[in-house]
Amino acid sequence: QVQLVESGGGLVQAGGSLRLSCAASGRIFRVAPMNWYRQLPGKQRELVATISSGGDSTNYADSVKGRFSISRDNGQNTVYLQMNSLKPEDTAVYYCNLNLRGNIYWGRGTQVTVSS
Repeated sequence: QVQLVESGGGLVQAGGSLRLSCAASGRIFRVAPMNWYRQLPGKQRELVATISSGGDSTNYADSVKGRFSISRDNGQNTVYLQMNSLKPEDTAVYYCNLNLRGNIYWGRGTQVTVSS
């Protein structure tokens, strides 16, 4: 069983930065690609960023490219999302996700609010 716990959300002004963390339990973390999703008010959940199990490959949604950076520390079983130059449209609940061979796990999410 895997548990994912996000932290680091909060209220920030436009142009500011936040760093989200997702702490994972379970040995599966070290062999699993990890994802950050977000859900904007009234919208479907969308994929924001992905990182390979070894951390050597990353992908980003076009809307966050150049502003967000995903990383991981397999020794600490943690994945991060560094968010810079935040915009009001980044306001959402951010979720950590692990999806490996049909095993799908979600955290409870952390709220990010960007004021203009």
